[in-house]
Amino acid sequence: MAFPERFSNLPEYAFPRLRALLADLTPGLAPGAAPTVLTIGEPRHAMPDFVAEVMADSIGSLAKYPVNEGTPELLGAISGWLGRRYDLDVAPDRLMVLNGTREGLFNAALALCPERKNGQRPAILVPNPFYQVYAVAAVAVQAEPVFVPATPETGNLPDYAGLDPALLDRVAVTYLCSPANPQGAVAGRDYLEQLITLAERHDFLIFADECYSEIWRDTPPPGALQVATAMGLPDRVVMFNSLSKRSNLPGLRSGFAAGGVAQIREMRRLRSYAGAPLPLPVQAVSAAAWGDEDHVAASRALYQQKYAIADRVLGNMPGYLPPEAGFFLWLPVADGEAAARKLWAEAGIQVLPGAYLAREVGGHNPGQGFVRVALVATPDETETALRRMVDVLTDERG
Repeated sequence: MAFPERFSNLPEYAFPRLRALLADLTPGLAPGAAPTVLTIGEPRHAMPDFVAEVMADSIGSLAKYPVNEGTPELLGAISGWLGRRYDLDVAPDRLMVLNGTREGLFNAALALCPERKNGQRPAILVPNPFYQVYAVAAVAVQAEPVFVPATPETGNLPDYAGLDPALLDRVAVTYLCSPANPQGAVAGRDYLEQLITLAERHDFLIFADECYSEIWRDTPPPGALQVATAMGLPDRVVMFNSLSKRSNLPGLRSGFAAGGVAQIREMRRLRSYAGAPLPLPVQAVSAAAWGDEDHVAASRALYQQKYAIADRVLGNMPGYLPPEAGFFLWLPVADGEAAARKLWAEAGIQVLPGAYLAREVGGHNPGQGFVRVALVATPDETETALRRMVDVLTDERG
């Protein structure tokens, strides 16, 4: 039996790789001490109080087929949030709901990446390290994935403007994650304006992954669609967001895409054939969540408390960069895999080797000297774990 070759070079996904890495180790903890898992970006703060009630009140609608592009109530709630958050006026025909952002970030490439760009194989730009769906989307449409370093030397954001203009002329899609997973860097207005200008000059789309946009230290991050609209170029951006991080509802699998009328029309057309509509009770809960900010502010305050803990505990660690937003720490180590094994074996702490979130280019993996730590535990658990980490990593460096 033959299988597609285009997926044959995909590395093992990060979490199976981690399980294999740690399989022969037993946490070196005193009896009664519990391991601390800080690998996956799964929020553990309380979900909104109204979720169960809204779900129960709408449970009868499970007997109906859902609206694929989103109910008027949900699209209206998303549009209202975009207006309050970014001062944007986004009509329903510029919106569609998603089963979380991963579905949209993948299927948008299927719907919007052409087979040829200026007579050549198209390229898709991917920050390196990155959320792995970007690369598999590029491979699925048989575009060339171009991995662009996003390292401390580049401000932990990809320097797309520094690429060869000949390459940029065949770029069809550029992925950007801001706030960045895993580094916590924020693309400011100047960066976004430069990228949008580049997209207009070389005629490509920007897929803006903004699912961490509501978790920030001091200032709300700007949005790519917000900046593009101010520049008069809203059709250059398709933005993606969800309730997973904002509202602590990763299991709800509810997100959305917003962009130009033509882009959303093509995405909706594909989704009408291949997408699974969100169940109507999920859409009802989603509409309520997008309409409420109190639970978001309460959750963000907990993350801000954990930023302060991380700064206090790790501030003297060589190379430590406080995250601007999101809920990950991107900690420099001598070797990510070795540090992950040592932290698990000696302190019962699971972290993710940075190399598992990046690709080797030119013999170098930009994640090799890092581990990703998710600030998803309680503040007390976070402080205890980070203090144990400092002890182990200081010994590792020494």
